[in-house]
Amino acid sequence: MNQKSIMLSLSALLYGSISALACTGISLTAADGSYIQARTVEAAAGELDSRYVVIPRGEKFTAYTPLGENGLKFEARYGVVGLSVVNVHFITEGINEKGLSAGLFFFPHYGGYAEYDQRYASTTIGDLQVVEWLLSTCATIEEAKHAIREVRVVALEQSSVVHWRIGEPSGRQVVMEIVGGRVNFYENTVGVLTNSPGFMWHLTNLNNYVNLFPGNAPPQTLGMQKLQPMGGNSGFLGLPGDATPPSRFVRAAFYRATAPQLATGEATVMQCFHLLNNFDVPIGIEHPAGKAPAIPSATQWTVATDLTARKIYYKTMYNNTIRCIDLMTIDFDRVKYGSFPLDQQKVQPVEYIKIG
Repeated sequence: MNQKSIMLSLSALLYGSISALACTGISLTAADGSYIQARTVEAAAGELDSRYVVIPRGEKFTAYTPLGENGLKFEARYGVVGLSVVNVHFITEGINEKGLSAGLFFFPHYGGYAEYDQRYASTTIGDLQVVEWLLSTCATIEEAKHAIREVRVVALEQSSVVHWRIGEPSGRQVVMEIVGGRVNFYENTVGVLTNSPGFMWHLTNLNNYVNLFPGNAPPQTLGMQKLQPMGGNSGFLGLPGDATPPSRFVRAAFYRATAPQLATGEATVMQCFHLLNNFDVPIGIEHPAGKAPAIPSATQWTVATDLTARKIYYKTMYNNTIRCIDLMTIDFDRVKYGSFPLDQQKVQPVEYIKIG
């Protein structure tokens, strides 16, 4: 894809739809120590060209800059499987054979990179290609933190500012944000990420919900009036239910914190899918009445990655069947670079039950 086509695709994705780029990420650890990171990917402007990408060891890349494919040159040290949007190099969520996982989340109005300077093209990489680069060349969070300080990250399109989530099998996760051209890392102890504002703002905002707790609120008396819950989960009364990034962050943080720990990584992967079902964004709420595009959902795909077992699972807006790619079965010295559509057929399989 040439630079003009990339920019046209990005503009189609981003124009008038920044508020609709509403991704929600969570993470959970199983009792057996398996560490799972999961997230949704939303876009309400229209269907994303989403694919899964397989990168072998030794694959060579040249990064995009605003002037074309003339940036940082790098070679894959590690095999990678990732899910991309718009362009196969724009991996939105992925994992490498060492268990390092990374993903990008849109971060409009609050992030800010250095301006592109052609003199530094050889050390410059477009923001949407950072995940591909990190997973291809780094094995740990510490390696990623060191590597990012050796390059210049720039925007390929003015509205495409993002921040990143990076995790490793130990269960450690960091959020990386670039603000005013400065790279900042934050330890993510709540295991949640959405979009704007910045990560530390979201942590502060959680204090507004200190009154929430799982279960039911006790009956009370207001003067002579007896008060009692009208249904279950009254302890969460006041939990925000809209699709804005602050509300999704709060809701995800409480859902994650109250989720029971399950025994195995596979069970926890399925638990993540159940939790993230609560964050599916209906396409109709993102547009004025009658203006929504004819796609099933603003939530276009959901992915859960087992960093311990090196497996990546996904489902899509067309097909809720969960599919899995096991990196342990891939010979990254022999496999060829390739990208493939997430759905071979855009239809939901239905199992018919025969009676009699």
